[in-house]
Amino acid sequence: MSWMRRPSWWSVALTVAGALVFVRLGIWQLHRADFKDELLRRYAAAASAPVQAFDAVALHPPQDAYPRVRVEGHYLVDRLYLLDNPKHDNMGGVEAYVPFQPNGQGQLLLVDLGFLPGNSTDTPPQLPPLPDGRQVLQGLYQPPPGTGFEMGGNALAQQARWPKTSIYLDMKQVAGDLHTTLYPRVLTLDADPASIYVRVHTLDLSSMPPARHRAYAFQWFTFAFAAVVIFLVLHRAKRRPNKNAS
Repeated sequence: MSWMRRPSWWSVALTVAGALVFVRLGIWQLHRADFKDELLRRYAAAASAPVQAFDAVALHPPQDAYPRVRVEGHYLVDRLYLLDNPKHDNMGGVEAYVPFQPNGQGQLLLVDLGFLPGNSTDTPPQLPPLPDGRQVLQGLYQPPPGTGFEMGGNALAQQARWPKTSIYLDMKQVAGDLHTTLYPRVLTLDADPASIYVRVHTLDLSSMPPARHRAYAFQWFTFAFAAVVIFLVLHRAKRRPNKNAS
C-alpha cells in the first residue's frame, strides 16, 4: 500500500511554485552577500591604491569603486556641517563635513574631515579652525552616508548659525543650503596623525551587512523545505484499521 495519497494537480503546482520562489529568493540573498563582500574588499584595497586626479572621476565616478584622488582648492571655512549620529565610541560625537572649492571648478566638493569624540553631553565638541588659502587634499572619493528615515523636515533650513547640525546628511539639502551644486560623492580624507579628527573610515553597510543577507537566505531555504514537508504531511495516506485485530 502506498504511503502517500494521490495529490490534486493544484496542490502540486502550488507547492512546486512556492518552493521554487523561496529557493530563488535564497539564492538572490546569497548573491547580494557575495556582492557586498566584494564591495568591502574593494574598499579596503582602495586605501592603498594609486592616487589619481580628481577631475578624472569627479562627475562620473566608477560604479561600485572608490577611487583615491588628489584635489587642490580651498575650504569654505565658515560653512561647517556636523552629522551627529555616528557612534565611534561610547560618548557619541560628530562627523564634520565642510564644502571645498576645487581650483577652476564651479561645483563644490563636500569633504569629510573625520570624527570628533563627544563629551557625554548635548554640547557639540569644540571644532578646530580650518586652514585658509590653497590646500591639497587626498582621500577616497565615495558615496555620501545614507540618510535613513528622515523625520522633522529639513533641519539645515531651520538653522541660521554655523556650524549646522543634522542627524543625516542629505546632499540635495546641503546643496540647497549652500545655493550651489555639489559633486555626487564626498571626499573622505586620508588618516593624519597630526589631526585631532579620527579618520577610520569604513563602508557603511550596517543596515544590511553580508551576514544578514546570508541569514535571510537560510530563512528562505527553510521556507522551501517547510513547504515540501507540509505537502507530504497533508498527503500522507491514512492508516486503515486492521480487520484481524480483536
